[in-house]
Formats: sequence, C-alpha cells, structure tokens
Amino acid sequence: MQPINRIEFDQSELLRFITAGSVDDGKSTLIGRLLHDSKAIFEDQLLAVERTSQHRGVQGLDFSLLTDGLQAEREQGITIDVAYRYFATPKRKFIIADTPGHEQYTRNMVTGASTANLAVILIDARKGVLTQSRRHAYIASLLGIPHVVVAVNKMDLVGYSEEVFGAIREAFNQFATGLNFRDIICIPISALKGDMVVERGENLPWYEGPALLELLENIEIDYDLNLDDFRFPVQWVCRPATLENHDFRGYMGRIESGIVNVGDRVTVLPSSRSSTLKQILTFDGELNRAFAPQSVTLLLEDNIDISRGDMIVKSGDTVRVMKEYEADICWLGEQPLDLKRRYVIKHTTKTVRALITRIDYRVDITTLQLADGISELHMNDIARVGIKVQQPLVVDSYSRNRATGNFIVIDEATNNTVAAGMIV
Repeated sequence: MQPINRIEFDQSELLRFITAGSVDDGKSTLIGRLLHDSKAIFEDQLLAVERTSQHRGVQGLDFSLLTDGLQAEREQGITIDVAYRYFATPKRKFIIADTPGHEQYTRNMVTGASTANLAVILIDARKGVLTQSRRHAYIASLLGIPHVVVAVNKMDLVGYSEEVFGAIREAFNQFATGLNFRDIICIPISALKGDMVVERGENLPWYEGPALLELLENIEIDYDLNLDDFRFPVQWVCRPATLENHDFRGYMGRIESGIVNVGDRVTVLPSSRSSTLKQILTFDGELNRAFAPQSVTLLLEDNIDISRGDMIVKSGDTVRVMKEYEADICWLGEQPLDLKRRYVIKHTTKTVRALITRIDYRVDITTLQLADGISELHMNDIARVGIKVQQPLVVDSYSRNRATGNFIVIDEATNNTVAAGMIV
C-alpha cells in the first residue's frame, strides 16, 4: 500500500474557531475588529453599521454590530444565538462562531464548539478568570477542541499592565492543568483599540508573541484530523432508475475519518458482511484514493444489503459495535432529564430509540468536582451517564474520533434536541 503523505491530506487551509467568555468580555467586538481590519466587510455592511453606531450615540464604529445579527441582540447589546461569520486572508480561510456569554445560553456554545479546531476564550482584564470562563474552557476541553487561545481583552482599561496579564495567565493555566488541551496560548489584546488583534499596535511592547490573526493564520491543525480509522456512515443508497444503469448501486456519504483506496477490503457494520472497494466516485470524477472529510460514492464488488445508517469500515480494524455505552452529556433541554422517559439518539446517519439508564455523576464546572447521587439533570448540566439503545451503533471514543464519538439526544414527543453527547 502506498504510504500516507500528510501533505496530500492537508486541511490547514480552513480553520474553524469559536469565541467564548463571560458576557460583555468583548467577543463580538473582537470578531468585528478581525473582519474590519482584515478587509472582510462589504461596503454596504460597513455603512449600515456606521449608521446604527451613530444612532446609538457611539463615537466611531461599534464593531460588535458586525456579528450580532438578531434584533434582540442589537436591542440588549448581548449575543444570544451563535453567529457564524466567514473571512479569508492570503494564508487561510476562517469560519468563526461567536458564542453566547450568558450562562443560560451555554447550550448554544456547545453547538458552536462542536466542529471547532480552536477556541478563543476572552477574559476581561479588569475581572480576571470568572466562573463562565472556567465553564467555557471545560466545555471546549470536553468537546475535544485541541487548541485554546486565551485573549486577555480590554488591556487599555488596565493601562496595558504586564503584571495584570501575567496574573490572569497564571490563574487560567492553573485551572486548565486538568483539561485536555494540546496547547494554551495567552495574548493581551484590546479589541476596541485594535492592539494585538490584526496589527500589533504600539501599546504592548513587552509582549513578544504573535498578534491574534498571525497566530490564527499559522497554528498547525493538520494533525487534528483522524486519518487512521476509516469510517464511512452511509447516508444514501443510489439506485438510478435508468435501463443503462440498472446494475448500479452506490453508497453515498461523507468520509468522517481515515483513508480508503480502491481495492481495499471493507466491512459493513453492524451486519459484518465484507467486500472489496470497486470504485470511488465524486462530482469531479473517479478517484483511486479518498480521505476525510470528502463526500464520495462508494461501489463494492459484491451486492450487499446496505441501508442508510450502516457504517463501512476497513476489514480487520478494531471497531466497537454496542447497544450500551457510557457518555458525557451536556443537557440542553428546558425540561429536566427523566430517566423513565424514552429518547431518540442521532449518531452519524443513524437514528435509534434509547434510554438514559443512569447518571453516574454531575460535574461542578467551578471546581471540577464530581457530584454523585444525582437523579435528574437541568439545562446546562454536564454529567457522565449510561445509555442503552434499541439497535447497535458503531462507535468510537470521542477522544479518538470526534465524528463517530458524538451524538445528540432528541425528545421523541417534541422533536427537540435536549442533549449533546460524547462517548467515552
């Protein structure tokens, strides 16, 4: 087999990151500054923001208006929903998720963080590390975000003090010692004034590290993608209704992890039937090799009964097919978790009925202490639970494979998403 060349599978041209922190720490202002100073704002958008800023009596430009899209946000001056923004520099493309700061909107932060490579956690230099800062750092760690940038904002309001920055950096690093981040980078910034966001400015000569945008452009994320475990959840079975294609049977979906080559032996789970990969098709033509996160159509040598929700893996790989498993969940529902109630689990392309059989413990975000003897969970609670599903699922631990280690819990009666989960 041809050896894996990481350059061939370079995904570093796109960085997905979130901003998080306590309310009024300046997340929306920071993103607005990034968009404005990197020339990613259309002229009509800029004019609209200028008019609104003047209407509010703000001198200059209110950068937060570039991301706060909901009318309720504009009226209250806070971020409620997750606002996604896109921009690019000559070095890299970016997708930003501006997540809420209020505790009651932690569930929105979970949504925004689920696909991120990096988290920018803002801390107000006047307030230091707060409970919400710890909560967001813990959730980022729980969701497997490998890189964290601690942006100590509003440095202009503390006289650009190196001592204040150093104390906050030490406090955050002490708290994050038990969290699973690959790296933690602290940067002093002023989103309002623009210091150390896109340009370095002249007010922080004692800081020798990169400005925020320079860091975002250059941080290595190539190794965040799992290229070892081939996982292909079948999304659709393609059977063209034409005479010339009456034998065609293609399995469509996105490769969630790993690499596959024409000629590889593959196994369909949970049936455990095996075959040889005959063709790999895309909209651009035929491939000899495909890798995550490409969307492809796979054709097999043998006619096997395969349906939506089945998982194609490489034969010989160690794969867990389970009806019971443990998971960490963040409860998102307004109604508490009811252990007597049936829910629905959505895992990759498969949906199954399930029971949450027990609550092992709930995590105190402030202290990271574990509280047992819990009988119910409320909105924003994070806990370790046991789950039993009606049909077997092909799962990996979330720490090894985010794509096949995550799931959502749906209330069968209301069809609302009530929890996000990470398989242990």
